[in-house]
Amino acid sequence: MRDIERFIDGFQRFQYQYYEAAPSLYRNLRDGQHPSTLLIGCCDSRVDPAMLLGCDPGDIFTVRNVANLVPPADRDQGHHGVLAAIQFAVDQLKVGRIIVLGHAHCGGIRALMERPAGAAGEPDYLNRWMDIAEPARQRVLNQMPDAPDAERRRACEQASILISLRNLESLPCVRRALEAGTLTLHGWYFDLVAGALLAYSQRADGFLPIVCPLFTELA
Repeated sequence: MRDIERFIDGFQRFQYQYYEAAPSLYRNLRDGQHPSTLLIGCCDSRVDPAMLLGCDPGDIFTVRNVANLVPPADRDQGHHGVLAAIQFAVDQLKVGRIIVLGHAHCGGIRALMERPAGAAGEPDYLNRWMDIAEPARQRVLNQMPDAPDAERRRACEQASILISLRNLESLPCVRRALEAGTLTLHGWYFDLVAGALLAYSQRADGFLPIVCPLFTELA
């Protein structure tokens, strides 16, 4: 129950901050949202995009799932929540950028690298979802066969971001916006151990720091 009370207290602080101390923000948001950015992040409880980036309500349109993955374009017209959210952000909200935000110590990527066997007779939703990033796993295993597990997981975390960027480029709505010059794509990686933010550079073909850690080593 203490967790519930904590959440209620948190909402009361939110209420004071945005409805009493600064009421104009939600007054302006009542008639709709106009975020400039779609952020595709992980549902990991340690990696809250709005908190990491210092955003107010209405600043970013956020999609969160296990391992911040974007599925490939699928013509079977099934229930694709991630793809529907991307289409809504691009076609309806007219966002100008999409950021895929991965992070260190991702549980989804750990599950992918370890590939645990599912219980017999039970649907393995996690394993099927992580199939999206299987090419990243194969690439890491082929290129780093003797590397420590931690290094391979980090490499897979970053490689999976590139898979999501490629899958974004395959979506018709995204491709149209890219060709029109109204949309840009970005791959970011939060190193939660060092407290740093890295971005993928096509020129360097790797992730380079855009916000360096405050300290060289955290206790």
